[in-house]
Amino acid sequence: MAPSCGLQVDWLGRVSYEAGLALQARAVEARLDGTGGDRLLLLEHPPAVTLGRSARESNLLLSREQIRARGIDLHEAQRGGDVTYHAPGQLVGYLVMDLKARGRPDVHRFVRRIESALIETLAAVGLEGRAVSGRTGVFMGGAFEADGKEPSRKIASIGIGVRQWVTFHGFALNVTLDLSGFDVIVPCGLDDVTMTSVAQELERGPLGLDARVREEVSATFSRVFA
Repeated sequence: MAPSCGLQVDWLGRVSYEAGLALQARAVEARLDGTGGDRLLLLEHPPAVTLGRSARESNLLLSREQIRARGIDLHEAQRGGDVTYHAPGQLVGYLVMDLKARGRPDVHRFVRRIESALIETLAAVGLEGRAVSGRTGVFMGGAFEADGKEPSRKIASIGIGVRQWVTFHGFALNVTLDLSGFDVIVPCGLDDVTMTSVAQELERGPLGLDARVREEVSATFSRVFA
């Protein structure tokens, strides 16, 4: 994918978590020294559990050894947030952006814009996602209040890091992955939500869905972060 409106979007395919970190690090260095621009790296990871800076060990429902025995890698992550799960069929987006170059740097506003872009992406494929006050990410379904409504389902997680106002890490949008992988953790430390995916919400199989969502994400983020 070619650069568009100041944001270069690249689809990298399936990349190990360690390789993804290395790619991010190079992109961040290039942005800091002026040899590279703002980038969105789109990829997917083999099964991996990652723990953010706010992660609690109690949100691992199995021991680390048991998780690894299931063929799931385990990594500490230099991003905000708690614990999450990655696997093929989940679209991961690493945003490397200089917030200072985009006006007054505001990390919270940046996160809200990521949420908005993901909600626009979901709308393009026929789903109504929403943001929830006080919680980070994109959700489906009813409210959290005890009002008898359907509990919310989380479809996208967000966790970022910032170095000299250049961002890294980003979002993970569940598209067609096997959601049973989340059973080894309390996703994002939220025990009152369930994880869902685009495929599950649309009640359709994965044929062509990953590519469709990837193209919508590329177009939407290029527009929102123009």
